[in-house]
Amino acid sequence: MLPELGKLDRATFDRLILSRLGKKDKSVFIGPRHGVDAAVIDLPGGDVMVIAEDPTFGMPVIMPYFGWAIVHICASDVAVLGVKPRYMTICLMFPPGTSEKVIDKVWTQVDEECRKLDIAIIGGHTGIYPGMAFPLNGGCTVMGLGKRSQITAACNAKVGDRVIMTKGPAVEATGLLAWQAEKSLIKKLGRGMLARAKEYLLQMTVVEDALTAAPLAHAMHDATEGGLLNGVFEVAAASGLGVTLYEDKIVIPDAIDAVCKAFKIDPLVSIGEGTLVITATPANSGKIISKLKKKNIPAWDIGEINPRERVFVRKSGRKQKLTPVLADPFWPAYFSAVEG
Repeated sequence: MLPELGKLDRATFDRLILSRLGKKDKSVFIGPRHGVDAAVIDLPGGDVMVIAEDPTFGMPVIMPYFGWAIVHICASDVAVLGVKPRYMTICLMFPPGTSEKVIDKVWTQVDEECRKLDIAIIGGHTGIYPGMAFPLNGGCTVMGLGKRSQITAACNAKVGDRVIMTKGPAVEATGLLAWQAEKSLIKKLGRGMLARAKEYLLQMTVVEDALTAAPLAHAMHDATEGGLLNGVFEVAAASGLGVTLYEDKIVIPDAIDAVCKAFKIDPLVSIGEGTLVITATPANSGKIISKLKKKNIPAWDIGEINPRERVFVRKSGRKQKLTPVLADPFWPAYFSAVEG
């Protein structure tokens, strides 16, 4: 059964896509895998190119920051492999009736953020098309150049690694819901808490998190749909290993907790663009957390990689099998806020 919204689950991906990848090419070091953020292509001389592509849905709540979101969401998928983003192509599609002012604002943001991240825009397509309710980044491709030794793909975790989380879970869910449901949330949360929650919208990026952690990390992964628990599961599954995750070590910042409680969604399985999952040796994990905190990026040790068992240890001590998250609760919550 297909998900009602969002990207395809692992089983559907394996069934419909994994065996249909065109010609096999020996230069593909890391190709399409569920839960792996980007591809890696071998180049002459031991260099590699990291390539990632993502769409971005121009839902009304994100439109003031649409260009920002396109750049950071796509660039994050290259950065999590330990390589600095360098080039971008982009396909922007707008519905009929879009004003030049809207296109100008989106492109201004795209340009500004690419300049900040040292990314050159090398091609793409922009146009107006029927059948669309909102603007759409139909596919932004970001590329970076580096060495094989730099690669920190989700499939590179090692037994004994510590698992690190940045910022907290449900970063994206919190930011989007705080803006979308501002009127109702201000009554429940108060102005101060709501203001803190809204700040998470511009934390939907892991470019700085990833490039800071990369020199000391084994594996990294951006926890997107299915949230933190799904992100950790995907790292373990991609690496063919197990993981033990501890609920009492997972810090949920107050604003995230408040928004998720208001919508009755579990922050641990809600969409978390901006939350980086990192694995590193015990000797390096503390160094990574320290480096991140010096850049005002909070980070916590929340578990460890083991040979085979995937377990989530609840605060009560009860062990729960860690499995893929099949339905992200963010989407029903978001559309209920839109309808409301």
